[in-house]
Amino acid sequence: MIRALGMMSGTSLDGVDAAMVTTDGTRIGAFGDSGYRAWGGNQAGVLHQALGRWPGDPGLDEVARLVVDGHAGLAADFPDAQLIGFHGQTLAHDPAGRGTHQAGSGADLARRTGRPVVWDFRSEDVRQGGEGAPLVPFFHWACAEWAVGQGRLAPAPVAFLNLGGVGNISWVDPTAPAPEAPGACLAFDTGPANAPLNDLLRRRRGLTRDEGGALALSGRANPGIIADFLADPWFRRLPPKSLDRDRFADLTRAVEALSDADAAATLVAALASAVAAGMGWLPSAPAQVLVCGGGRHNRAIMAALADALPCPIAPVEAVGLDGDMLEAQAFAWLAVRVLRGLPTSGPSTTGVAAPVCGGRISHPHDGRVKQTKV
Repeated sequence: MIRALGMMSGTSLDGVDAAMVTTDGTRIGAFGDSGYRAWGGNQAGVLHQALGRWPGDPGLDEVARLVVDGHAGLAADFPDAQLIGFHGQTLAHDPAGRGTHQAGSGADLARRTGRPVVWDFRSEDVRQGGEGAPLVPFFHWACAEWAVGQGRLAPAPVAFLNLGGVGNISWVDPTAPAPEAPGACLAFDTGPANAPLNDLLRRRRGLTRDEGGALALSGRANPGIIADFLADPWFRRLPPKSLDRDRFADLTRAVEALSDADAAATLVAALASAVAAGMGWLPSAPAQVLVCGGGRHNRAIMAALADALPCPIAPVEAVGLDGDMLEAQAFAWLAVRVLRGLPTSGPSTTGVAAPVCGGRISHPHDGRVKQTKV
C-alpha cells in the first residue's frame, strides 16, 4: 500500500482539489485527508482565457506556471504523501483531431515538491486511438468494491454520475475481479454539466455558480431549446465517447435571449435530459445512480435528475464517499496504478483498442521522466 496524493483542477475552473488515498493500485486501503485551494484574484480569468488553446500557442507558459504554482502550494499541506498524481488543467480536448492538452508540467511539480509525480494521464490513451476520457471509471469500480466491502452497497451493478464542467457516467460491476476485466465497466461523457451554467452566472451576474440551484428553481425550462439540444448527433453516437468543455456552444447561444432564471432552468433541464438519454447505453439498469462532483449540491439539478431517470439517485455520500474529492482521490489511485504498470483505461471506458497504462512519472532530483505503456 502506498500513500498517494491526487490533485485535480477541473473544467469548472473554481480551484484545485487534493486528497490522500492509501492503495495498492487495485483496492482502496483507506481514504485520507483532503484540501482545496480556490483560484484567487484573476487566476480563474487567466485560465478561462486559455481554454481551447494548444501547446505552442503564445502565452501558455504563464498558464502552465500558474497551474504548477497552485498545485505546489496545496501539495505542501500533505507532507506524508509518497507519490503525487497530477492531472493538470485541461485546456482543450479533441481526441479525433489535435489530441488532448492539460497545462502544467509534472516534472516542474516534482522538482517543486521533492516527490515523484505521475502526470499526463490522457495522452497515451489518445495516441493509441482512445478518447482519453473519462479516466475516473476504473476508480469508480474500486469505490464500489470498497463500499461493498464496507457493507454500504449491495454487490450489484451501480452507476456513478460525475457532474463537473462536463458530465460523465460510469456503469460498474463491483463483483468483477478487476476494473479492466470484461463486463466490469462502461463509461462515457453524457453531455454538458456545470460549465454552461457557471459561465452563464459569470457573464450575467459576476458569480461563479448558481448557489444551491436557487436561480434555476425560480425559472422555467424552454422545451424547444431542449428538443433542439437532444437532436444533436452526439446523443446517437455509441459510447465510449468524450466531450470538450465547449462542445455544445449552440446551447449556450440558444439561451442568450432568455431571462436569467429561465436560461438557468433550461441549462439544468439540458443536463438532466442528456443523462437520461445516456442511460439507454448502459449494459443493464443500475441499482442506483450515485452523484458526485459539484452538481450534486445544486437542488435544481438533483430534482431534475430524479424526475428524468428510471432508477433511484443519491449523492455518493450515501455510501460513505466524498463527492467533492472523488476526482482528486481518483488521480491518487491512478498514480499508483501507473507506478505499478496497471491499466488506467480500456476499450469500454475510452474506446482504446486494448487496456492502456497512460501516464508519465517524473522524479524530483535527477530529471528522469518515464513513459509507461502496457
